[in-house]
Parts: sequence; structure tokens; C-alpha cells
Amino acid sequence: MKLVDSNIIIYSALPKYSYLREIFKEEKDFISEITLLEVLGFSKITSEQEKYFSAVFSLMNKIPITSEVISEAIGIRKSYNLTVGDSIIASSAKIYDLVLLTNNVADFKGLKFLKIENPLKTK
Repeated sequence: MKLVDSNIIIYSALPKYSYLREIFKEEKDFISEITLLEVLGFSKITSEQEKYFSAVFSLMNKIPITSEVISEAIGIRKSYNLTVGDSIIASSAKIYDLVLLTNNVADFKGLKFLKIENPLKTK
């Protein structure tokens, strides 16, 4: 089971990375609700991009931002100086024991409790 980071969703919209779309068909793969904000809340998103991303999100299982996720994210943010979004992503992956799919592996360096895969490097 995997947690898909926002950057993987964004890359999947590009023809060069269309193979990433296979991830969204997996029933046991997830996104955090923060990913909706990070992707759809981008101020320069086009209507075509918004339509594509909304379709992707309709296929994905979503992990809610619960009190447990926030509590864990607070500790992670304090300990590792991550952004709010990355802290919530890391917290969700830890709590639900999910492999994090991201191209931003360096953002999560030092978080030994995370299992991380970069699907852009595997193709």
C-alpha cells in the first residue's frame, strides 16, 4: 500500500510521465487530503489541469487529516523542520504504514521510519 505525494500527481499530467497514471488504478493506494489543497489550490492552475487533477482525485482513496495525523505531524515538523504539507504527508505514511511515492526524496531525508520510493527513477 502506498501514499502518493502531490508531485507524483502533478508529474502524471505530463505526457512524458503518463505511465504514472497506472498508480491511480490501484485500490490500495492513497493520497492525503492535504494533496487536494496543494494541487488544486495552486494559484496558476488552468481549468484543463484542474479537470485532470479532479478526475485523478476521484479515483484515489483519501486519508483524512485527523487529530492523530496532526499530532504526529507536529512532532515530525519540530524534529525535522519540514513544511506543513510534508509533515502531514510523512505523518500519514507513518500512521497508516504506507510506502511514500515521491520525487522529492530529499525533502524527507532523515525520516528513517518512512519507506520511500521514487517512481520517476524506476522507469
